Amino acid sequence: MTHFGIICPPYPGHLNPHAALGRELQSRGHRVTFLQIPDLELKVQSEGVNFYPIGEAIYQPGSIAETFAQLGKLSAVEALRYSVDFCQQMVEIICQDAPKAIAATGIEVLLVDQLEPVGETVAEYLNLPFICISCGQVIHRRADVPPFFTPWNYQNTQWAKIRNQVAYYFLDRSCQPILQTINRYRQQWKLPNYRHIYASNARLAHISQQPPAFEFPIPNLRSHLHYVGPLRNASPQLVDFPYDRLTTQPMVYASLGSVQNTKHTVFCCIAAACAELDVQLVIAHGGGMSAEIVQSLPGSPLVVEYAPQPDIMAKASLTITHAGMNTTLDSLSYGVPLVAIPITFEQPGTGARICSTVVGEVLSLPKLSVSKLRSTIEQVLTTHSYRKNAQKIQQSIQQAGGVKQAANIIEQVTQSQSYQVVEAL
Repeated sequence: MTHFGIICPPYPGHLNPHAALGRELQSRGHRVTFLQIPDLELKVQSEGVNFYPIGEAIYQPGSIAETFAQLGKLSAVEALRYSVDFCQQMVEIICQDAPKAIAATGIEVLLVDQLEPVGETVAEYLNLPFICISCGQVIHRRADVPPFFTPWNYQNTQWAKIRNQVAYYFLDRSCQPILQTINRYRQQWKLPNYRHIYASNARLAHISQQPPAFEFPIPNLRSHLHYVGPLRNASPQLVDFPYDRLTTQPMVYASLGSVQNTKHTVFCCIAAACAELDVQLVIAHGGGMSAEIVQSLPGSPLVVEYAPQPDIMAKASLTITHAGMNTTLDSLSYGVPLVAIPITFEQPGTGARICSTVVGEVLSLPKLSVSKLRSTIEQVLTTHSYRKNAQKIQQSIQQAGGVKQAANIIEQVTQSQSYQVVEAL
């Protein structure tokens, strides 16, 4: 059996899918250990996966909560810029501590999130096999594929390629502090420099949470790229929910994820838009709203801190989301159409895929209004084609294999790698 190490960003949208993958691998007899900052110890252990701390000499306890609080106040490019400093600190932590942690724990293979690219550098330095995992969109770094942070649709034309390349150029420019820190260690470890951020060097396998149908029509995809669908299985954490308060009205489920959940004006707009419709609004705010703010929301929404999302999605008629990949895929797993309000990071790119697959509608955050949101909700609820298209994605998810297929691929390529090493000896 193999000991897998997980290196991923310290955000729930990445931790939860990786934890599901870890549980699946553990159920097959493997050992799995998260290498993470100390603040995440209880979270990781509550998900039933091993934890090993890194960054104890550098990391200031509580910094992640402060980072979340600040990111929750920002949107669009400002949020991206703010996150650079924290990402740079994570590079230092991983480069300084991960090699020692891997040696101490006996980790044999790394599972590296595409948004924590320095994990690949550590694997290359230690000559360890590694597999890239994309919890958000696959970042292709190809001229014909729009960058993840843009709302652009796929167009294989010369002008679109130029536009995409310009956007990628500015992405690399804005991420120079991260690239410079990674390259300082790569030079120290006698590895060639990285020229571009998020350009994975994975060769064994690159696994994506997207199902094949929820992607642009990109030609000539790499043979080691696998769209397996959402990485999900039962978490040991139990979430209480007041099911007795659900009505027979069509349910509209609203969530802004775990970082943007302090956008009170957006929640207020959602509540006001639903107040005059014959629907029951269920809001999961993830701890982002105080009791006073909850009481001030228009209408009579059912508001909870957390919801058992799969159970709720099974009952929902519509999901309102910030276009986070996890909530989007959970909704589509049940054939539920969406109204998306992208805020930052990869959310505009997820919104572009919602538009291209016509599983919902996307509204611009700066132009959001109660009347526009209400009419969009009515449109998606009453136009059958949105649900029909969402059900097509649902079928693609069911056929893609999910976390079990991801584990199959990981076992296959790591066994093949081990066989090649034995043959070489």
